[in-house]
Amino acid sequence: MSAETAELTKVDSAISGFSSSPPDEKKGHRRASSSAAGVYNITDLEKEGKELLIAKETQKLNWKLNTSPATLDEKEVLKKFLTTPPVKKIDLHFPLGLEVTARNLKGVTIKDALDAIHKQFKKKADDELELPVLAGFEWDKEESWTRLIVHQKKEGAPSAGGKKKKNKSGEDE
Repeated sequence: MSAETAELTKVDSAISGFSSSPPDEKKGHRRASSSAAGVYNITDLEKEGKELLIAKETQKLNWKLNTSPATLDEKEVLKKFLTTPPVKKIDLHFPLGLEVTARNLKGVTIKDALDAIHKQFKKKADDELELPVLAGFEWDKEESWTRLIVHQKKEGAPSAGGKKKKNKSGEDE
């Protein structure tokens, strides 16, 4: 029994304040170095009055919001910056009120934006989405400098399958 209590007192004394590292040494902030040169904070751009240009490639993607961006054929487009100048973070605002944020300290790319959108819609079925295809982004500095408006459309490029629902009255749409 005395051997067990001796062992416990050793453990207790180790917990009560002895440590191998000095207690008051603080490490410097390392996060600042992880952002790339030439990548801006969007609020700084607003203060300076710098305009944003959105990559035109986003309009030609015909990407479905509930599919992974990795399924796109144009892999090179995904690596391009979403905006010029590149920003660390941007809010993507949907017309119905949903807002997602795309972040990348090295500059938000088209893939980062699509990933953020996909995360919101990946569990939705095709028929649950009224406008399932990305039409592009719009920057309206009058409304909000720090966010892009997401535009959606019903269908992408001509697809093989069409609607096969028939109306009883015989009229289309």
